[in-house]
Amino acid sequence: MASTLQEQLRDPDYVPPLSQAIPLGIQHVLAMFVSNFTPAIIIAGAAGFAFGGADMVYMIQMSMLFAGIATLLQTVTLGQIGAKLPIMQGTSFAFIPVMIPIVKGAGMGALFGGIVIGGIVHFILGFFIGRIKGWLPPLVTGLVVVAIGLALIPTGIKYAAGGVPLMGKEAFGAMNHWFLALVVIFVSLGLKFFARGMLSTAAVLLGLIAGYLVAIPMGMVSFDRVANAAWFAIPEPFKYGFEINLGAILAISLMCVVSAIETVGDVSGITKAGAQREPTAKELKGATFADGLGSAFAGLFGGLPNTSFSQNVGLIALTGIMSRFVVTIGALFLILCGLIPKVGALVSAMPTAVLGGGVIIMFGMVVSAGISMLSGVTWNSRNMSILAISLTVGLGLQAVPSALQHVPGTLKVLLTSGLLPVAFLAIVLNLVLPEGDEA
Repeated sequence: MASTLQEQLRDPDYVPPLSQAIPLGIQHVLAMFVSNFTPAIIIAGAAGFAFGGADMVYMIQMSMLFAGIATLLQTVTLGQIGAKLPIMQGTSFAFIPVMIPIVKGAGMGALFGGIVIGGIVHFILGFFIGRIKGWLPPLVTGLVVVAIGLALIPTGIKYAAGGVPLMGKEAFGAMNHWFLALVVIFVSLGLKFFARGMLSTAAVLLGLIAGYLVAIPMGMVSFDRVANAAWFAIPEPFKYGFEINLGAILAISLMCVVSAIETVGDVSGITKAGAQREPTAKELKGATFADGLGSAFAGLFGGLPNTSFSQNVGLIALTGIMSRFVVTIGALFLILCGLIPKVGALVSAMPTAVLGGGVIIMFGMVVSAGISMLSGVTWNSRNMSILAISLTVGLGLQAVPSALQHVPGTLKVLLTSGLLPVAFLAIVLNLVLPEGDEA
């Protein structure tokens, strides 16, 4: 009997009782909820949209709606699109370092044109995913993940200090902002390491809620937009325009290669943790197809690129339940939230400092994840040189963009993104530099 139950739990087609499936599905949403809407807030801020304004609310909605739709593509599938596995999709942090300069330099139309075409490129990668997987060993993927986290950390600090100092230089960095950020950090860490079950899984979300509640009596929260927001709204196609911009297309498409490999790693993690097997070629191809189609579809309506979420892989290992039906319930919950503007308005009413406390933890964990990926690398002079050159050049150009003031616009956007030079140099150096025996 026990072995039969164990086989059921490892079966992606197993349908557990609703009394078990619904809380498990909500748990998957809680694990990824904050990470899913945070990129939308950051990009909306980079575009100059008012914090808590209608455009930011809309972008938060699209993050939830298309995360749910992309997840359904993975779990329910559409022909060959989707892996038929419990893969939770969400808005990707990895694209933020390249999206910010695109928005600031070329505008929102160029960004969403790049996302749609990049999503199509991502879809096409599904036909070749097995071949390009070899380009990105742990040395390269770990480097890219570390670079993502390091490139985002300044954004976390700015938010914790009060966000972009629209309210004036004196208010930026004031103690009330830092107090809220610290509330979020301490509550999140306390729940993560001293609580169990859903309290631990949703630690960052609950930390944000705690900071939110503390901010209300401090007079730092306004619910005016929540009251005025509609109860139901459908997405608008091409809300922010659609522009063909070569730099934006190249930047997003190159990041799609990295995102595709990340999805391969997540699919492998799910099948190993949940079913003790390697993923099939069909599953890898289907998962990549869903990644690309989900991103392209989102871009048409003002949504950001999607990818599989690694934190949900850990949940499958923790619960031992491989059922895609569970994740489907989570996807339906996200879609419902994405169609209700009041949910987005409630999220966007959160003070920037509260969000800052959460993203300091999240971006720091991205760096930690990259370091963990690098822990298995043999640190000889070759690999140390690849890390040194890639990080120094990539992050150095991002820190001093004026060093490239004489470089043509499109190339400058790519080179100052931080992430793309790191990824490009790491891939090329890894392919070119010989692996020799060292004493």
